[in-house]
Amino acid sequence: MLIIGIAGGTGSGKTTVVRKIIECLPKDEVAVIPQDCYYKDNAHIPLEERLKMNYDEPASIEWSLLANHVRELKEGKAIEMPTYDFITCSRLRETIHVEPRDVVVVEGILVLTDKELRDMMDVKVFVDADADERLIRVIHRDCIERGRTPKMVIDRYEETLKPMHELYIEPSKRYADLIVPQGGHNNVAIKLLTDYIRSLLKPRNEI
Repeated sequence: MLIIGIAGGTGSGKTTVVRKIIECLPKDEVAVIPQDCYYKDNAHIPLEERLKMNYDEPASIEWSLLANHVRELKEGKAIEMPTYDFITCSRLRETIHVEPRDVVVVEGILVLTDKELRDMMDVKVFVDADADERLIRVIHRDCIERGRTPKMVIDRYEETLKPMHELYIEPSKRYADLIVPQGGHNNVAIKLLTDYIRSLLKPRNEI
């Protein structure tokens, strides 16, 4: 099993890179573990306070559960991955059953900041993109998928996203084995990555 970590700023194109990796590998060979599913359960906190919380710092993630789930997948065990509601900012009761696969992709803005998780990764990738491009994608996503207004998104960007990116996410780039500039549009870098993954899988599959 290969553990691939894919980090990068919010709106950098991580999801596109993951999708293209899945498309380039045999069907049902990849399991995706999004960091966003592992936000701490804050259901006990009033909604008004939850909406103001900082979800872009490492302390917002239940790293111990995420690391344990990756470890169990490596051991050949299935997991029940939590799910998260970004409108109510709380964990849902429903879980997603995930079976072990040849490739497990752990994807999220902060996945390279946690040493325990990082040490389990065979390949570490940082998806890079211009700040303006990332902001445009965040506005589009949050307004359509998360019911926020453009002003809410821009205020959050200025107050939280930008400073947290500079404090935690950008510095984690130094841990990456491969940096993908231009986000999901960089087909050359994505092909190099998928070719490398195939080269690592081939010897293991021949054993």
